[in-house]
Amino acid sequence: MCMKPLTDKEIRSAFVNCTKGAAKRLSIPHDLADRPWGDLDYFGWRDLQAPDRAYLVTEVGGRPTALALRSSGAASGQARRSMCSMCLTTHSGGVSLMVAPKAGKAGQQGNSVGAYICSDLACSLYVRGKREAGAGARLHETITQEEKIRRTVANLAAFVDKVIA
Repeated sequence: MCMKPLTDKEIRSAFVNCTKGAAKRLSIPHDLADRPWGDLDYFGWRDLQAPDRAYLVTEVGGRPTALALRSSGAASGQARRSMCSMCLTTHSGGVSLMVAPKAGKAGQQGNSVGAYICSDLACSLYVRGKREAGAGARLHETITQEEKIRRTVANLAAFVDKVIA
């Protein structure tokens, strides 16, 4: 699965777990045209003005679906390796607990869903070998790159489903 290029307006209107006002105010990267859309299973970014905030957009049912996330920062100290629950890349200090308020009334009541995700939200690039996370970051597996991509997409879909449910 590859993302089709998205515009600022498409991204803002795709948020399912924040208000329209919050989506209007959030910081979206200005270099959308320069992103490697063909290599992305989801588009994720950190808010430069608020480092504890992150966002991701993926396609659900052929339509963009965006999530607002809160990050705990590094999930562990620099010496310990942690594994991303989306792409299964291991990092030293490069995985964060990302927490998404649930969509709708449940989220308004404070219910949320969390997952350990690559801090730079570059899972798609790690799986495709376009970005390196250091020695030992990718476990040796006997499945193909295409199967790794499908697994990452399935893990992401399960997370998004929990937020939307």
